[in-house]
Amino acid sequence: VQLQASGGGLVQAGGSLRLSCAASGRLFSSAVINWFRQDPGKEREFVAAIRWSNSLTYYADSVKGRFTISRDTAKNTVYLQMTSLKPEDTATYYCARTTTPADKPGPSYSWGQGTLVTVSS
Repeated sequence: VQLQASGGGLVQAGGSLRLSCAASGRLFSSAVINWFRQDPGKEREFVAAIRWSNSLTYYADSVKGRFTISRDTAKNTVYLQMTSLKPEDTATYYCARTTTPADKPGPSYSWGQGTLVTVSS
């Protein structure tokens, strides 16, 4: 199953964006879809995750209360609604499939291009 992230862009601080993560194939009930982000020169960090089976959600403390992750099973897509954006949210955002929330995939995982979010102050 390939995941494709999209929806990034340039937004002013305090603004909102919605990212999409579209899956090319069937997602099994054990799947967890995660959003990670990475700034150049920094480690890739966990942002949010959702269990495909029951929509249980998980968030990093830095985005709790501002970001909302959701899924549309009919469209095989996971969304990340980002509000009250801050300049420190600037990063390339990636989605990844795992079986445990917040766990980074192994070194052989193909992350794709991600989608760039730039928040101006």
